[in-house]
Amino acid sequence: MTKINIIGAGLAGSEACYQLAKRGYHVTLFEQKPKKFSPAHSIEGFCELVCSNSLKSNIISTAGGLLKEEMRKLDSLTILTADKNKVAAGGALAVDREKYSKAVTEIIKNMENVTIEYGEVTEIPEGKTIIATGPLTEGKLYENIMKLTGGDLHFYDAASPIVSVESVDMEHAFFQDRYGKGEGDGDYLNLSMDKETYQNFYKELVTAERADLHTFEKKEIFESCMPIEIMAQRGEDTIRFGPLKPVGLYDKNGNRPYAVVQLRKENAVGNLYNMVGFQTNLKFSEQKRVFSMIPALKNAEFVKYGVMHRNSYINSPKLLEKGYKLKSNDNIYFAGQMTGVEGYVESAMSGLYVALQIHCEETNRKAIDFGTSTMMGAILKYISTETVNFQPMNANFGIIDMGEYKMIRTKKDRYQKVGEKSLEEIDKIKEKNNL
Repeated sequence: MTKINIIGAGLAGSEACYQLAKRGYHVTLFEQKPKKFSPAHSIEGFCELVCSNSLKSNIISTAGGLLKEEMRKLDSLTILTADKNKVAAGGALAVDREKYSKAVTEIIKNMENVTIEYGEVTEIPEGKTIIATGPLTEGKLYENIMKLTGGDLHFYDAASPIVSVESVDMEHAFFQDRYGKGEGDGDYLNLSMDKETYQNFYKELVTAERADLHTFEKKEIFESCMPIEIMAQRGEDTIRFGPLKPVGLYDKNGNRPYAVVQLRKENAVGNLYNMVGFQTNLKFSEQKRVFSMIPALKNAEFVKYGVMHRNSYINSPKLLEKGYKLKSNDNIYFAGQMTGVEGYVESAMSGLYVALQIHCEETNRKAIDFGTSTMMGAILKYISTETVNFQPMNANFGIIDMGEYKMIRTKKDRYQKVGEKSLEEIDKIKEKNNL
């Protein structure tokens, strides 16, 4: 069997490694951790989730939920392992980061035809190689990738703070899932604010001091990872109708708060919670000062502050074939967020697809066509369709072909039907291609 190199053991690299190794290919997986860490990484194992521990909704009438279900049908290592290491998060799939990383790492380490090379990669190795180093790629490898692609594109990403649940003042907090979704008393811890408290908090948030972004050439911020303080500058009610919306939530007295900050479990033990939607670039001291204005967090212990970091991506429609292969080099493939897919699951999906693409090439088969009525196929089309202003993209129903269902008036019912049809298509593709 052909030997395959994979640079990077994040979600895309780990998924590609698993898919190729289980099909008999000899894979050399290069990973710089634990010898070197990027500013945003701290766990030694593979598949570290940096920004959030949530892989978003599990419901197939949502784009993220549909994509995960498609990947489950294709034996996705990253999704099936997440299912086994989940923490309560209502209708979402969230995981214990450390347990999840450890589980994926152990599975890959125990595959007979996988060799792991630890340490920083500075040169792209000879032979078939998947570059899945992620959006934080730097140093000589970054320079070599830029020479290959002739591009230097990047935007910014941000992560939310994490607090100790023991330090939360429960007098101003209550467990409940929006609209009663979830299990038991609620998977989300909701922190209430009245109008006066919210307005005072808002004033301090928009004027708080931010951390330096260093000397990067561009300062582009992807919408779904918008820092809370920048989002707030759009207007006093912007975040109150966004991450702090109280809709579907009622406090212990049966009243709907003026604004609500939601906390979601960070680990299975349930002693750490992250602040949902509170990605931030505020200085650590300002995070402590401003976020402590939220009544339930007046004595909060912040075990990890939010950070902002650069995310790099290439102009995929111009540079890559549909199968994520570099147009100018038959041996080089890209996978993960560097290709312009935005999100954990989307990154893992690209690794899965690249592995399938290589397998088809090595066995003289036609490339697998996922069409445009599956979420996988829709993302693949977006990545490979040239456009004047290419931007990173999450899974969403705006890019999928809805066919006959586009005329259904109710969005929920329309998306449900589209999801069901997509999963039927995946079953047919599996059977046709013996996956």
